[in-house]
Amino acid sequence: MPEKNQTNNHSIISLTVGILSLFIPFIGLILGVIGIVFSRTAVKQMNKTNENGRKLATAGLISSIVGIILQLLMIIGYVAYSSVSVS
Repeated sequence: MPEKNQTNNHSIISLTVGILSLFIPFIGLILGVIGIVFSRTAVKQMNKTNENGRKLATAGLISSIVGIILQLLMIIGYVAYSSVSVS
């Protein structure tokens, strides 16, 4: 019977943290950076160990980048909104 390869744990963590970075305000910026780090380490580990999960790591990387961009736009919007004086 052929042996099944396991899915890399770092790729699953990357996807989870990347999705959370889309929905959690302000903390999502930090989660996005963590998701990118986990995604890159997952790809490096998968190259060495021949594990599955490359698509999960890619999805985690993309969702982390989108989460960071959304969080930065939200922070810029908040700063712009709070700097307008109401006189």
